[in-house]
Amino acid sequence: MFYRKISRKINEYFELKDAKILCVDGARQVGKSFIIRECASKHYNNYIELNMADDKNGDKLFENVGTIDSFYLQVSVIAGDKLGSFDDTIIFIDEIQEYPRLLTLLKALKKDNRYKFICSGSQLGIALSNTELIPMGSFEQIKMYPMDFEEFLLANGVGVNVIEHIKYSFKNKQSLEDSLHNKIMDLFKTYLYVGGMPESVNEYINSKNIFKIRKIQSDITNYYGEDASKYDKENKLKIKLIYDLVPSNIENKVKRLQFKMVEDINDARYQRYIDEFNYLISSGIVLDTRAVSEPKFPLMQSSCKNLLKLYMNDVGLLTNILYKNNINAILNNQSGVNLGAVYETVIAQELKCHGYSLYYYDRKKIGEVDYIIDDYDNLSILPIEIKSGKDERNFKALPKIVADINYNIKYGYVLSNKKDVIVDGKIVYMPIYYIMCF
Repeated sequence: MFYRKISRKINEYFELKDAKILCVDGARQVGKSFIIRECASKHYNNYIELNMADDKNGDKLFENVGTIDSFYLQVSVIAGDKLGSFDDTIIFIDEIQEYPRLLTLLKALKKDNRYKFICSGSQLGIALSNTELIPMGSFEQIKMYPMDFEEFLLANGVGVNVIEHIKYSFKNKQSLEDSLHNKIMDLFKTYLYVGGMPESVNEYINSKNIFKIRKIQSDITNYYGEDASKYDKENKLKIKLIYDLVPSNIENKVKRLQFKMVEDINDARYQRYIDEFNYLISSGIVLDTRAVSEPKFPLMQSSCKNLLKLYMNDVGLLTNILYKNNINAILNNQSGVNLGAVYETVIAQELKCHGYSLYYYDRKKIGEVDYIIDDYDNLSILPIEIKSGKDERNFKALPKIVADINYNIKYGYVLSNKKDVIVDGKIVYMPIYYIMCF
């Protein structure tokens, strides 16, 4: 079993007697069901798992359930012998979004307090937005993403003491020793083609077979397309068109999504595709980065909804599309291959895993900053530049905004393949893998 940081939150929830029902939201294949199953079975003697996607495609026992009594009646059909007491019974409702009325029923189930519950869903955010009677006071929703780089390191045998040493070095703006830098850099490049989907990571650890890894990633990408068609049969083509545009679009010089490219309509605007964007973002299969008009805290106040970049939710899925089995493009910095889109994607993935909302800044006279995140410790913002090649000092906007006293920026960061940490005024140069510490 791989260590997942979210397990800490799930285990804490199981220890509480009167907590809101925990709902884990996230895209398919990120490991939601597995980690809930592992944690729950260790805490409770009676573990009951109800998969609503299977039920919808099978017996449909829960299709018309709308009351506590009818719910427990159907549960007893499946696992009546495991219905003990509140203290020894956990009921896991997987893919709860398949029956939105169950989301409404959570309030009654919580009030009844007969058993402990936990839920998950691969399109939970979409279901909640389409559910009229949302019992907001009865459940807590948390997001789950693919494995981040720290989790990937742990899965590959890097010890906790080494992780703590990396975090200490980051905090004190120190470089790692040559041997450790080389080791972590090698694993970071491996992460670029394996990604953070647990099944891909498991295959890498067990076989190191790139063909098998790529097959898993291709299947996941296909799953996402199938989910779109189930959710919105009328607009599934537009959803797929936008999703298919993501890899090629972020390789362009102008990475901001051009709406006219979706259907080749010159005057297309954001509003034309707002439902499709909401689906892709809410389902977790793409990560959105919004433009800001001013790099000021809090960033949401100057966010521009119709100026956005979209990234795939897992860097391994992207490199599968771009390079297939030729991983040497990544491992050896192959000449003529621009890894800029790959590096930007892995940073988006990492920051999202850490709970950040993503923004970027782009002004014609000033330039562009790849990422800006809120710095809550200093009530300011933290700008980040990503460099995949040897031009780690080739940027224009970063020095200008960190020098502007109106923005109160403590430091701006430039992340690249270079080993040494260098502090040059208010700009800090760091190795790319230090993103795990932000």
